Amino acid sequence: MADPIARYQPIDASLFIQNRKKLAEKLLPNSLVVLHANDIMPTNEDGVVPFKQNSDFFYLTGIDQEESIVLLYPDAPDPSQRSLLFVKKTSPTIALWEGDKYTLEGAAHTSGISNVYWLEEFPRLLHRLMGKVDYVYLNSNEHARAEVIVETRNARFIKWCQAHYPLHQYKRLAPIMSYLRATKSAAELALIRQACMITRDGFLEMLPCVRPGVMEYALEASLSRSFLERGSRGFAYSPIVASGARANILHYIANSQACQAGDLILLDVGAEYACYNADMTRVVPVSGHFNQRQKEVYQAVLCVMETAKKLLRPGISLAKYHQEVGKVMTEELLQLGLLTSAEVAQADPHSPPYKRYFMHGTSHHLGLGVHDWVDMDRALEAGMVLTVEPGIYIPEEGIGIRLENNIHILDNGVEDLMADIPLTVEAIEEAMQAV
Repeated sequence: MADPIARYQPIDASLFIQNRKKLAEKLLPNSLVVLHANDIMPTNEDGVVPFKQNSDFFYLTGIDQEESIVLLYPDAPDPSQRSLLFVKKTSPTIALWEGDKYTLEGAAHTSGISNVYWLEEFPRLLHRLMGKVDYVYLNSNEHARAEVIVETRNARFIKWCQAHYPLHQYKRLAPIMSYLRATKSAAELALIRQACMITRDGFLEMLPCVRPGVMEYALEASLSRSFLERGSRGFAYSPIVASGARANILHYIANSQACQAGDLILLDVGAEYACYNADMTRVVPVSGHFNQRQKEVYQAVLCVMETAKKLLRPGISLAKYHQEVGKVMTEELLQLGLLTSAEVAQADPHSPPYKRYFMHGTSHHLGLGVHDWVDMDRALEAGMVLTVEPGIYIPEEGIGIRLENNIHILDNGVEDLMADIPLTVEAIEEAMQAV
């Protein structure tokens, strides 16, 4: 029985069963976990934003629907109380206006949780379990760069729960979920690979559209159509299609200008598949060929990228990794004539001069989140997936080049999940000529 809403192929429930087992091993004895799905967010009047599931909720249940709750009580004496799932009760009216929603049987099949109830049963069953447990784990968004302005469903529940059950001992779920989600299982890697494949196909299908005068948004439209045709819900994040000097705007998303002959186009795009994300950046010449200076800068970025991939290995910290990448970038900028040996020698180590041309990080974790939250002090481990995305930005020359692939860390080495997407100068030019 398939998820009635999803475009993607059904995911075997064993993934979510195993994820719940991993979580149970990290909990204190006699603990209860309460986790809510995300809200549907409003736009204006009666409009709503397309639904995006809470990543932790999806990781534990596979349920991709609003107004859903999961209760996990691994130490419950009664096996029927160890995992309980609650979904919104459907009706003929909801079916008429919104289409199918989960049945109790469908939610059980998707999640691997046999005890599924309508949402209206939640207060009664929660009260029954709260009378038995010692610890209650509740969730919040603790991403280091998150700015949570809108109160979430989980945040509202934290207030309600602590007000109604003030004598329980409350614990943070977020650090445990961050730890578990950092390393990917084989099933998760398969979903990330599918997102990467869709991204690859969309990129290759877009190349025939590249020509002088084409609008940036026309290239965005080509990518969107290709992603959607392949079972993706679309972009994993707001796409960047930045031609010419606009490539020096790191988060340029207007995509509103015409691409000019002789310029480069920086495309930072990725498809989402089954809530998992790809994150790719490529740079292509509007006229089909790079000029000499563009090639020089491109080759410098590519050299840093390839070196960075070799540095990614189990045991290294991201802080140490970024420090080593900075040394490689400094050498490339010296070769390009953008830095001098004197200013490098005299530089403040806390403010290295390469940051003038490469001001963002080289890598971030990737998975259910485009920027998966992982403790920055945690050493890298086999099974983690990270981006590698160095860039060189030269506003005075109208050149901005960033290259990005998604990398799976192995026990000995790495697997480049985007190795089959054209990357070198020669491969990009050849792919553009082939269309």
